[in-house]
Amino acid sequence: MTAEITATALGSLDLSRASLALGGNVFGWTAGRDASYAILDAFVGGGGVMIDTADVYSAWAEGNRGGESETVIGEWAASRGRRDDVIVATKASQHPEYPGLSADTVAAAARASLARLQTDRIDLYYAHFDDAATPLEETAAAFSRLVDEGLVREIGISNYSADRIDEWFSIADREGLHRPVALQPHYNLMERGFEGELRAAAERHGLGVLPYWALAKGFLTGKYRDGATVDSQRAAQAGEYLDDRGRRVLAALDAAAEANDVPVAAVALAWLRDQPTVVAPIASARTLEQLEPLLAGMTLELTAEELATLTKASA
Repeated sequence: MTAEITATALGSLDLSRASLALGGNVFGWTAGRDASYAILDAFVGGGGVMIDTADVYSAWAEGNRGGESETVIGEWAASRGRRDDVIVATKASQHPEYPGLSADTVAAAARASLARLQTDRIDLYYAHFDDAATPLEETAAAFSRLVDEGLVREIGISNYSADRIDEWFSIADREGLHRPVALQPHYNLMERGFEGELRAAAERHGLGVLPYWALAKGFLTGKYRDGATVDSQRAAQAGEYLDDRGRRVLAALDAAAEANDVPVAAVALAWLRDQPTVVAPIASARTLEQLEPLLAGMTLELTAEELATLTKASA
């Protein structure tokens, strides 16, 4: 039996006002505090609602320990008095001090995130990566317990296989646990592997999908073209998409962008937002200039012909 997916809701979380989540991976990393505050102000001012982060952001950067993004978001929300105006999603399993998803680790990681976020609840709490070393029964129960304690409103799953998603739901139903409501996979015009078993699992269990790397590491902004040089942490990775297929996708994006008088990135986000099970793409911005097309993508409605052309170009 296929569970119902509401296009604008994740359980009790209402995304009807804005169908895009702002990725917080850049906060405290490539976007400093002042830039991060400006981006968050503009995002909420432009109608944005959901902010997506993780406790590990950005432990990979020199001098960082993990939790920098949560700290920036928490300080911003407190200084602006905006905590009740936003939906905050964060994740556990990858922080250097709280690796894995054992019951004790999940409980400790959640409380550490709450402290950094300066809040009394996490709106959406993800299992960031599957932990094969911990019984899934233990992980599912730990997340459910956080809901019972009022520390988490809804549960999400990220980077899990379809089989493991099925197993989580089987455990939740058998043990009477709170069920996850969201799935965060890698999915965009250039990465369409999600459309097989994972999408079927999302449909089966009523999971609202929030794809990460919605702009293919920046490639779908249209900046990466033959002969172009881009100053970005992900330039080498994004440039790998510039092959014949990538050029076809860029041509289709260019045509739709021109027809709708919007940036290329807005078209890529609008296509993704229109796909089955997708509730809101996730995209980040480290400058106000980069944020503009994300805001445009929240409301852009492509024609059936434009959607079909993009789908065919990226096949």
